[in-house]
Amino acid sequence: MRYHSSGNIPQKRHTIFKSPEDKFYYEQLFGTEGFHGISSLLYHIHRPTQIKEVKLYKDATPKIAVPKNIQPRMFKGKDVTPEDDFLESRKILMLNNDLKMGLAKPRKSTEYFYKNAHMDELLFVHEGRGVLKTFVGDLEFGVGDYLIIPRGTIYQMEFETENNVLFFIESNSPIYTPKRYRNEFGQLLEHSPFCERDIILPTLNAPKDEKGEFLIKVKKDDMIWDITYATHPFDVVGWDGFFYPFKFNIKNFEPITGRVHQPPPVHQTFEAHNFVVCSFVARLFDYHPLAIPAPYNHSNIDSDEVLFYTEGDFMSRNHIDLMDFTLHPGGIVHGPHPGAMERSIGVKETHEYAVMVDPFRPLLLTEEAMKVEDPSYLTSWLEP
Repeated sequence: MRYHSSGNIPQKRHTIFKSPEDKFYYEQLFGTEGFHGISSLLYHIHRPTQIKEVKLYKDATPKIAVPKNIQPRMFKGKDVTPEDDFLESRKILMLNNDLKMGLAKPRKSTEYFYKNAHMDELLFVHEGRGVLKTFVGDLEFGVGDYLIIPRGTIYQMEFETENNVLFFIESNSPIYTPKRYRNEFGQLLEHSPFCERDIILPTLNAPKDEKGEFLIKVKKDDMIWDITYATHPFDVVGWDGFFYPFKFNIKNFEPITGRVHQPPPVHQTFEAHNFVVCSFVARLFDYHPLAIPAPYNHSNIDSDEVLFYTEGDFMSRNHIDLMDFTLHPGGIVHGPHPGAMERSIGVKETHEYAVMVDPFRPLLLTEEAMKVEDPSYLTSWLEP
């Protein structure tokens, strides 16, 4: 993350700041990890603390179907049920104490505001386009965009399409770019597969100076609350700092290739506590004359491996559809399907795109996941 400033801010923080009409602006510290983590300072037209009512909307606790899993599995994302409402559409498929992840197929924009007060969010846009509207500005989004939304961000999803598909992660810890890509000053290094130019920040709009009743749905500890505020949450006249939502498109990830097959860490895009996110993208295959482009068989002893297939034909798997999830639990050997290794020899390039998540603690599977499981996946490595 890098320092950013937008709109009007005072010369000195924590000092008197007034409008041209001599009315006070109200400062808000927006950050994580107490006063230790990265943060931004926001300046509001009205006090951002004016609550009118709090009501419980729903208990959103995922229902666990498989608390302990050792079995390779596939989940058919195309069979996940669409919903009109953004929050109702979010179907959590897998989780542990560090993250929750799943698929959402919302058909309509949100009229209410939403804030995850507990977890950072990653939304990957598989299908659809629109605008992520937040209290620090707007981000237009489309296919292939990662939207990173820090906890506490108040936002709305404005869709320009009816068929929208979002792969989402909710993280108990902040989601960052990998430390090994950055120097001690935070700048992305020359060998990083992306740079600051690829990271798009929100554009601040004119503030909303409105009073009335403004519904913010707030998620905390798996409960969603309806909290009504007396002023519009997008009344920010300016802000600065290091803590803000941003977007990054998977097609701006520059692949790292070699003479022989490169291991999955070369695809790493984000990191959080106890999990990483990687981007498999179109790339040249290995160029040693005897290279086998298909991945070698391997055991993820210390992590589960989840792949979400978003574009192209994934060369190491048979019978994979777009929107599928595959899960390979830690401790069990996995690798290319029968015939995939042989087919890959001599192939020069791939046009596949997939998002991989490696959690370092075992995943629990929900009832929503089991509704869309393909049970034939378990035995799909048996040779004919």
